[in-house]
Amino acid sequence: MSHTSRACGDGDRDAEPRRMNSVFERYLSLWVLLCIAGGIALGKLAPKVAQELDRMSLDVAGAPVVSIPIAVCLFFMMYPIMVKIDFASVIQAGRSGRPVLLTLFVNWAVKPFTMYAIAFLFLGVLLRSLIGDSAVDLVKMPFGLDLPVGVAHGAGVVVLHDGVRMLEVPLWRSYLAGCILLGIAPCTAMVLVWGYLARGNDGLTLVMVAINSLTMLLLYGVLGGFLLGVGRLPVPWQALLLSIGIYVALPLVAGYLSRRWIIASKGEVWFKERFLHVLTPITIVALLVTLVLLFSFKGEVILANPLTIVWIAIPLFLQTVLIFALGYALALWLRLPYRDAAPAAMIGASNHFEVAIATAVMLFGLSSGAALATVVGVLIEVPVMLALVEICRRTTRWFPAPPAGVAAAAGGR
Repeated sequence: MSHTSRACGDGDRDAEPRRMNSVFERYLSLWVLLCIAGGIALGKLAPKVAQELDRMSLDVAGAPVVSIPIAVCLFFMMYPIMVKIDFASVIQAGRSGRPVLLTLFVNWAVKPFTMYAIAFLFLGVLLRSLIGDSAVDLVKMPFGLDLPVGVAHGAGVVVLHDGVRMLEVPLWRSYLAGCILLGIAPCTAMVLVWGYLARGNDGLTLVMVAINSLTMLLLYGVLGGFLLGVGRLPVPWQALLLSIGIYVALPLVAGYLSRRWIIASKGEVWFKERFLHVLTPITIVALLVTLVLLFSFKGEVILANPLTIVWIAIPLFLQTVLIFALGYALALWLRLPYRDAAPAAMIGASNHFEVAIATAVMLFGLSSGAALATVVGVLIEVPVMLALVEICRRTTRWFPAPPAGVAAAAGGR
C-alpha cells in the first residue's frame, strides 16, 4: 500500500500503522533531544538573539500572550493538519458524543482537582524543605484589595517593596498557584499536532478543541478562583480569544479556503498525491523549530535555576501522565476506536499554557514564582506529550476498529 493511499483513509490507519518515511519522524526522539540542547545552547551562547526573539510578542495587560516567532511556527505546524481535514468529517465527528463527553469530564471534573492535590503534595509537603521553608516570593496585591503594610492576608503579609505594596507569600505557594493555573487551562491548539502525530481523528480533535475552549470561557474563572482561594478569578478574555484566534482560527481558515481552491483548480487527485506529499514533513520541522525557540527563550532561566525547574516539573509531569492514563483507560472502557481515543486522552493531558502564563502575570507579576511555574509547564509540555504520542502509537491494537463506513467518512491524511 502506498503512502498516498494510506494517507487517504482512516480505516487503513487503524488497521495498519502508517510508516514514518521522514527522517524527522523516524528519529523524532533524537531530534527532540538535539533541539532542546540546541535551544539551551542558543540562549546561553547568543542571549541577545534569544532575547530579541522573545520580545517579539503581542501583549495583553502587560502579559506576553502571543509570541510572534512561536505563532509563525505554530501556523506551519497547524496548516498541514487543517488543510488535510475534509470538513464533512468535522460534521460527522460532531455527532460523536462519547469522546466529547469524556474530554469534558476529565478536563473539568477531574483535572483541576488532581492538579491541586498533586502539586500540594509535592510542593507543599514532600519537596517543601528543598524549596526552602523560609523562602518567600513577592507577588502583586489581589485586585481591589487595599491593605496597609504589615497586615496579613491569607498565607501572606503586605510589605513595601521599592515603594510599591506587595504581598509576601511562601515561595512554594507561589509555585502551587502557577500549577493550578495550568490545571484549569486544558486543551491547547497543540493538541491538533499531538492527535495528528498519533494518527487520531483530526475532525473529532478539532471539534473537541472547540468545545473545550468554549467551556474554558465559562469555567476558567470559577474553578481558578475556588482553587486559588481568591474569590472569582478574573478571566483573561482578551488573552484567551487572541490565542485561540491566532493559534487555531487562522490556520483553520487558511486550510479550509486553500483546500477548496486547490481542489477546484487542480483536482482532488493532484491535491492528495502532490500537494499533501510536499506538506508531510512541514509539521514535524515546525515542531522542532518551536522546541529550539522555547528552550532558547528560557535557557538562562533553566541554567540559573536547574533544581527549581526540576521541583516544579515533578508534579506537572505526574499530573500529565495521570490525566492521560485516566482518559486513555476510560476510552478503552467505553470501547472507543483508537482514532477517537488517542486525541480524547491527550486533550486533557495538554495545557493551554498561553492563557496560564497570561493569567499568572496579570495576577501575580512577571517575576513571580507562579509565572515561573507556568513557564516550566511550557518547557515540559512538548517532550512529555511526544512521549505520550509514542505510547499511543504502540497501543493502537488495544482498541476496536471503527465500522468501515465511519472510518471512510472520517477523512484522513
